[in-house]
Amino acid sequence: MTINFKDYIASVPDFPEPGILFRDISPLMADGAAYAAATDEIAAYAQDKGVEMIVGPEARGFIVGCPVAYKLGVGFAPARKKGKLPRETVSASYDLEYGQATLYLQKDAIKPGQRVLVCDDLLATGGTIAATIELVEKLGGIVVGTAFLVELSDLNGRAKLADHDLFTLMQYSGD
Repeated sequence: MTINFKDYIASVPDFPEPGILFRDISPLMADGAAYAAATDEIAAYAQDKGVEMIVGPEARGFIVGCPVAYKLGVGFAPARKKGKLPRETVSASYDLEYGQATLYLQKDAIKPGQRVLVCDDLLATGGTIAATIELVEKLGGIVVGTAFLVELSDLNGRAKLADHDLFTLMQYSGD
């Protein structure tokens, strides 16, 4: 049976501010069969890439990446905000609509040459994922793919990730 994953995404108008249509993955996570099927599809994509480690940016990247890592029997490394990781880190900054943000990864999270999949819930403009990829590559990892539950294709995040393979379960374009 094929699951229409869009049936498990709630569209919330004017959140977090007027004019934004927020795509909420909470209903997908609340349904065990749908969440498992989404995890299985991303894991199948990762397995074909020979993934050895999953990296997910804070915080919803944990929700997507951890079950994929578990399914594959590989490790997971969190890309976190400032002050959240206890040991020596590398950092990468990226632009937000108003200002900048920075992500950090522990220096020993990735081994040189390790094949890494970057996972997150949603691809919008691509800034967060581009910064996460930069962190992995600073440590010598090889990003063999990126995977998302949702892609907002009208925001053109693919352009920032053009040099990396990209997998999404569902796409929305301004609807």
